[in-house]
Amino acid sequence: MKNNHKNWTKEELKIYILLVCAKADDEISPEEIKLIQLKTSQETFDKIYTEFKGDKNEKRLKKIERVIGLHHYGSLELLELRKEIFKVYLADNVLSKKERYLDQIFDNIIY
Repeated sequence: MKNNHKNWTKEELKIYILLVCAKADDEISPEEIKLIQLKTSQETFDKIYTEFKGDKNEKRLKKIERVIGLHHYGSLELLELRKEIFKVYLADNVLSKKERYLDQIFDNIIY
C-alpha cells in the first residue's frame, strides 16, 4: 500500500524531514536513526522510513515543500523543528558542507 504524503500528519512530516537531514551527508548513521526513532512510534517510523527509502533526493524535497504548506505551523513549532533538525545534523558530531547546504534549502522551504 502506497502512502499518500499529502495526508501526512505533522509528526510524519517531521520524521521525513529528519530522515532527509540524516541523509544529507549521503550516509545515515546509527546515532541519527536512534535519535529520529525517539521522536515517534516504531510503527510511524517504519512507515515513513520505508517511503523515504523509495524516494530520490529531488522527490524528497518536493514532497516536503508540498506538504509543509498544508499544515499551519506557529513560530514556536518552527523553532522546535529547527532545533530537532540541528540535533540530527550534529548526532554524528560533524556539521558537513552538505548539511549546511540542505539547511539553507530548508530555510527557503520552511519559512
